Amino acid sequence: MVKIENIEVGEFPLLLAPMEDVSDPPFRAVCKENGADLMYTEFISSEGLIRNAAKSVQKLDIYDYERPIGIQIFGDKIESMREAAAIAEGAQPELIDINYGCPVKKVACKGAGAGILLDIPKMQKMTEEIVKQVSLPVTVKTRLGWDDSTIRIVEVAKRLQDVGIKALTIHGRTRKQMYKGVADWTKIAEVKNHPDIHIPIFGNGDIDSPQKALEYKNEYGVDGIMIGRASIGYPWIFKEIKHYMATGETLPPPTMAERVDVAKRHLQFSLEWKSERQGIYEMRRHYTNYFRGIPNFKPYRTQLVESEDPQFLFDLLDEIGHKFEDTFMMA
Repeated sequence: MVKIENIEVGEFPLLLAPMEDVSDPPFRAVCKENGADLMYTEFISSEGLIRNAAKSVQKLDIYDYERPIGIQIFGDKIESMREAAAIAEGAQPELIDINYGCPVKKVACKGAGAGILLDIPKMQKMTEEIVKQVSLPVTVKTRLGWDDSTIRIVEVAKRLQDVGIKALTIHGRTRKQMYKGVADWTKIAEVKNHPDIHIPIFGNGDIDSPQKALEYKNEYGVDGIMIGRASIGYPWIFKEIKHYMATGETLPPPTMAERVDVAKRHLQFSLEWKSERQGIYEMRRHYTNYFRGIPNFKPYRTQLVESEDPQFLFDLLDEIGHKFEDTFMMA
């Protein structure tokens, strides 16, 4: 059983990555139903939290059925991050996670996210201050380095462990790579297999099938896997991986009825949790994967991503369910 301090997260936990405008409560709900063991909020700006910005505060919303769950924060100022961690702790998650991995220019080039990999002493000091501030376990998600010439991930892992983090997730790319190229899991394995490392090490990057999840588990020896982009519009990936690892068998793809049902519940929760306009807008990124592989689907996809009428969308999803009801059962 893998533990983050005293929190049991499963024998080989599957983690839902904290993705901006994706890993919100509506999406986390459908991922939890399908087997995600540990989930994180979208990353939350420390400056937004300490200034009580509405968008940042809303991201603190968590629900009992999501537990265990972590709240992830990011920022470049140590004092702001310390204060934000205290605010996040007040929302009563199971843990606090620090984002040292976001590669986006507006974050990383200001010294937050992956930007702090250019200043490892500051990274260590910031982490230490957050660990001191809160009573909850603190975890970190990071990348291998800023670029190929700055990869010091084993040193980073040891220094962060020394100041008290309880688990580390490593995305196997540098900041310079963004999401291009292939994630280098050999560097993740170096951390996991280092004799001085005793906290759980989770790997992240390129896991998009049950077969690859099992292959990487066996080859690199990580304690668990974090899944990001492959789960967007396809929360079934968690269930499929678990089934394959347990039985060696591949589950059939979800039926059209299952896809429509989950898409409708996801949309409904999005409308309830956000404003109607924002709920409709942010749901659009999920439709392509919910209905990937359906022949002659483009006219429906166009309507799904252009309509701003909730009732029209629900009716359209029902129509899709009826029109294509046998598509995946015949696959």
